[in-house]
Amino acid sequence: MTRLGGVDDLFAPPGNPWQPVSPALRHLRRTVLLIWSALGLLAIVVAATVFALPLLVTVALLVVLLSVCAMAWLLIGRNVRFWAYAEREEDLYIKHGALFRELVAVPYGRMQYVDVTAGPLEQLFKVSTVHLHTASPGTSARIPGLPREEAARLRDRLTSLGNAQAAGL
Repeated sequence: MTRLGGVDDLFAPPGNPWQPVSPALRHLRRTVLLIWSALGLLAIVVAATVFALPLLVTVALLVVLLSVCAMAWLLIGRNVRFWAYAEREEDLYIKHGALFRELVAVPYGRMQYVDVTAGPLEQLFKVSTVHLHTASPGTSARIPGLPREEAARLRDRLTSLGNAQAAGL
């Protein structure tokens, strides 16, 4: 239920529908979480063995690790649902954040360049991150978790719109 005049109105779609990022971003981030959790588990086992930690301390550390991992697992799912972007005639809107929300509007004419990056895990999950750079470091923005084709399309569209809009400056 949305209250009129509430905070949700600040993050309502700007006339165009919000485009969500790929669900593969959630899988990628959860895979990273599992890798770090396995390393944490290994560290606890090694510490318990090397330092002869009491069983109660070892179990407490394992419970803390599992609790943090479970909470992070849920937060990753929630966070990915809040990433979205909307293309408009003059600018691009990007929103993210579940608890601490952020909305960035980047005018096409202010863009200096657009980067597309994909690290090894992003390549494995077939997603990329699009970075938009402006003259002001405070308005640079990024959209993670875009499928490769969408990242390429958005890069080309933003570059052409940026060139067309900047031509009048």
